[in-house]
Amino acid sequence: MEQLRLGDPVAVGPYRLLGRLGEGGMGEVFLAESAGGRRLAVKVVRPQYAAEPGFRRRFRREVDAARAVGGFWTAPVVDADPEAAAPWVASAYIDAPDLGRLVERDGPLDGAELRRLAAGLAEALDAVHRAGLVHRDLKPANVLVTGDGPRVIDFGISKALEGATALTGTGLVVGTPGFMSPEQATGEEVGPASDLFALGAVLVYAATEEGPFGTGSAPTLLYRIVHEPPRLDGVPDALRGLVARCLEKEPGRRPSAAELLGALGVVGGAGGRGSGEDHTVVEEPDGSVAAPRPQEAGGGGTPEVVCKQALGRGRVTLLVVVALLTLFCGAGAVVTESPVDVMFGVPGFILMFVCAVGVPRMVYTRVTAVWVDDEGLAVTVGSQRWRVGWRVVRAVSLSPGGNDGRVWHLTVALDRSAVAHVPSGWRGRDDAEHVRLALVFPDAQVARVQLRSLSSVLVHRAAPGYVPDPSLRG
Repeated sequence: MEQLRLGDPVAVGPYRLLGRLGEGGMGEVFLAESAGGRRLAVKVVRPQYAAEPGFRRRFRREVDAARAVGGFWTAPVVDADPEAAAPWVASAYIDAPDLGRLVERDGPLDGAELRRLAAGLAEALDAVHRAGLVHRDLKPANVLVTGDGPRVIDFGISKALEGATALTGTGLVVGTPGFMSPEQATGEEVGPASDLFALGAVLVYAATEEGPFGTGSAPTLLYRIVHEPPRLDGVPDALRGLVARCLEKEPGRRPSAAELLGALGVVGGAGGRGSGEDHTVVEEPDGSVAAPRPQEAGGGGTPEVVCKQALGRGRVTLLVVVALLTLFCGAGAVVTESPVDVMFGVPGFILMFVCAVGVPRMVYTRVTAVWVDDEGLAVTVGSQRWRVGWRVVRAVSLSPGGNDGRVWHLTVALDRSAVAHVPSGWRGRDDAEHVRLALVFPDAQVARVQLRSLSSVLVHRAAPGYVPDPSLRG
């Protein structure tokens, strides 16, 4: 962070400025602090752009869309003022190096790291595009590398600059030479496919410390982007084909972010650079995910909650029948005092009592492992394993199943296409599009501790499809 310069404001909106994080053609970025001590990255747009007709309307629209992105792979937009003399937007501050600095310091990423980066960026762009945004300036400086994956920053302003006469008057093009798409370089219409081209260029840089079109002046780089093939020699063989698809000259030949995720498979795990994790599972065509191999289940760094599966509907019925028969046989033996009744009733009473006690023990000791990572949610019950990717999960909930705090219900609402991959005994009534499991803990305190851990991970991984139960907050 650089200190504030002479002439810099001391505050933007309600936020006190602490220093400078960077600047670019569109504006300056400051580290700021709220009254409550929360740190933010505040980008202030240069005043000349605010004077352009229609800018503030476009800026407001783009900020509203950016707020809707949220998610785990971006820095959420938390505040903005399109009407200020110099419009600004504030995002959550993430204290992590950007990809450019990381590669300069530590060298290129290896194959597993590169694949995790690709999956994280593809998921981030998928969220951005579904919100109706186009980033337009994806580059190493706009990718923060944290311990649990990349974060994409600095989106939601570039499209608001569209149509500004200052841009056409100076010949300025929104984007960064070396990471721009051919359509950006030639001033044509830009859409989500442009971000995929930039993603391919970022991956080449991460693998080789140099962009796919080398180095040089802006005109030289723009010419190569439009007319020359990318240089992919340093990209690992396993990813070279996908990167080449992203770097196609024609936008229509590039994959979408969602298609890229499908082609990559679900890869990653929560570990960052140097963690040694390569938590790889196979994604089904419909977005569900096959069960991980045994050595992957609950792998290092994966948040895991070990609990027990409560009784299914059939077992509850069985216990009710056992209890009634126990009561009937025991009562008959005592009331009649008949030798025959005693001969058969008392052993039957003992047998039924053992069953009544033993069946619950047999059911409750089937351990269920529940864990969540960047790609989805997984559950293991005995020898059965089920794993589902976030793209086919509509909602996840944890809700108390009783008054003693020991039993909780885990409910996962699915897209219709994913239901067939759920073990049949776990589906809702009439194969409804949800999975509902009861989790039983030794006591309420254990349940609270473990479920708060799970809940805190779900807040990030399953957002916005997960709203914590009030008792699991804090």
